[in-house]
This record gives sequence, C-alpha cells and structure tokens, in this order.
Amino acid sequence: MNWEQLDLNPRIIAAVKRANVKSAKEILSLSGSDLQRLTQLSKTDVHHLHTAVAQAYCKRPLVTALQLLRGECPSLEPGHRLSFGCAVLDALLRGGIPLCGITELAGESGAGKTQFGLQLSLSVQYPVEHGGLGSGAVFICTEDSFPIKRLRQLIVQQSHLRQDLPKALVRSIRFSDNIYIEHAADLSALQTCITQRVPVLLSRGSVRLVVVDSVAGLFRNEFQADETVERTRHLLAFSSTLHRLSHTYHTPVLCINQVTDVVDGPNPGRCNFGLVESRVLPALGLAWANQVMVRLMLRRLGGCVTAGEQSCVPRRLEVVFAPHLPRVSCLCGVWLEGIRGIAMEDSGEPPQQALSGTARTAHGPGTAPEGAGGT
Repeated sequence: MNWEQLDLNPRIIAAVKRANVKSAKEILSLSGSDLQRLTQLSKTDVHHLHTAVAQAYCKRPLVTALQLLRGECPSLEPGHRLSFGCAVLDALLRGGIPLCGITELAGESGAGKTQFGLQLSLSVQYPVEHGGLGSGAVFICTEDSFPIKRLRQLIVQQSHLRQDLPKALVRSIRFSDNIYIEHAADLSALQTCITQRVPVLLSRGSVRLVVVDSVAGLFRNEFQADETVERTRHLLAFSSTLHRLSHTYHTPVLCINQVTDVVDGPNPGRCNFGLVESRVLPALGLAWANQVMVRLMLRRLGGCVTAGEQSCVPRRLEVVFAPHLPRVSCLCGVWLEGIRGIAMEDSGEPPQQALSGTARTAHGPGTAPEGAGGT
C-alpha cells in the first residue's frame, strides 16, 4: 500500500518500509509488542501507526454498545430477517429471526413451540418484500410425528393471519408443496439428514429455512449421565454443520429445545441462560448455549385472553440473549390462524384481570385450537 497517504511521521513510514511490511492487513494483525520488535519503533509510535491504518480502512464511524442497544445504528444490522407474519412479534425481534446463525426457542411441553416452527415454515414462502424468503422449509422431527393436521389448518387460515397481504397472493402460494418433512429416529439419521439431504435442497434453492424439533430429544436419550464428553462432541459436530449451512446459504436455522429444572444451589433460582422466575433452563447446558446466537424462551401464563369469538391461554415470549437485542418480552397466543402477539396496555406482566379481558389485536372467527398448541 502507499504509506505516504497515511497521516504519519516520515520517520515511522521509513521504519515500516525497512521492516518490509507491505500491507495494512499485516499492521492490523500484529500486536503492539510484535510491531515494536519488527520496526524498532517506540510504543507511542506503534500506537500512532495502528491508529492511522485503522482510520484509513474504517468504512463506518465508531459507535458504542449503548447505541446498538438502543437501536440507534440500524445500518449496522442486517437489512432483512424472516418475519413471523405478526407485527407484535416482529417488533420484538426487530423484523424477525436473523438469516445467519442458530435461533433457539426453548420452553416447557405445551408452551406452543412447534407452532412457531410451523408458522415460520409458511412465512418463509412469501416474497422478500412481504417478510419471507421466497422459498420452502425443511422440518426435521426427532420426537413426535409431524403435526400435519395443524399445518393444514394454518394453511387454510393464512388469509386471516396475513390480512395485510393481497388475498390473490396468499392463494397463489402452494404452501404444502414447499415443506420437506424429515423424521430422524437417532443421531445417525439426524447427521445424515443435515449433511446429505438438506444441503441438496439448499443448493437447489428449494428451501431457505431449517427447523429442528427438537434438538434435545436425541441427545438426551442416546447418552447416559457419565457420557457427557461424548455427547458434547456429537453436539458440537451437529451445531457446526448447522452453522456452516446457515452461513453458506444465508439460511435461518430454528432449533426448538426442551427445558430442565434449575437445581437449587448456593444461589437458588439464579439462572444466567434462561428465565430466572421460571426456574427452568434450556436443555443441553453450556456446550449448546455457546452455539446459539439468539435464545428465546416461551412459557404459558395463567388466565385467558379473548379476541372476538376466540379465546386462548396467553404465552410470554422473551429474548434471553441476542447480539442485536435487549432482554425484552411480549405476550402472544395460539389462535386458530396461528401465533399472534397480544397488544396490552401494560408492557410488563399483565394482571389476572387484564388477561381475562379482550385483546386489542383483531383475529378471525372461530374457536382457538388450544388442544393443538403443540410443544
């Protein structure tokens, strides 16, 4: 590079040339002490050198972590995410789930986790301008059979869920033809699925979403308590494959996870990787938590929410950690047409009387499928 273009003392530039350093990449990859030994410059001179090179190649102004937390730098965030098809849920996650990396949704049985996977499998099929990715989804089941009846119900009700879209557009999408269902009975079948069949679908452009329901089922069943090291090895290989697929094909990965009770210790109820008040943690421990980019947790609340002729038990969806989100939450419900956020006057935990009132979100007619809540 042309060192004379940098705002540096000629003496420093001469020392860099004598050391035969030819690129900014070399300067920025070397520590201060290494540069001192290589160029025979003082610590202050090396600091000036690092600063000048960094400023020359910095494409954006520096921002603080507080600015990112407040959402004051939207240009630094990915421009598109996979929408849930609900304004409340999308607002919570600033547009939906990221296109790269693993998003985990954990919760107790019956919380409604599978409903999110089904809804995203339909949402991904909409065009990009409507929050989708214009492609299909792979839904990998490791425990229960695939809820085909509920999927058909959601497909029929798409025009009620996506009232913001032209009905002709909704009718034109053949949703059931674009969801590829895989059943993995053991870890060997799961590994074969994500290393052989899923890459073929991704490379052809047939799918742009991978859902695993659930990630904990096989890893909990196939290893004993004294086989932690072996389980971790298989778990890291599994997560590494998912990350590679996600980043190679710019494809979101949703992993549904079970939970385990928090064991009381010196700090009962303390929980750094889950919801403190629920006293449960996502399964598979720290080894898995370190592979997850976005962790969401879902839990059922008491009371009942009504909207029109429908009623359902409310849920709370909370962001536990994410690189681009604060720890926030919202209420949602499993309605006939799918998952919808519940807009309440109070953003905190709603009182019992509020939960038995009428939600402000409009829904289509019918009876809410509480029995079809899934996992």
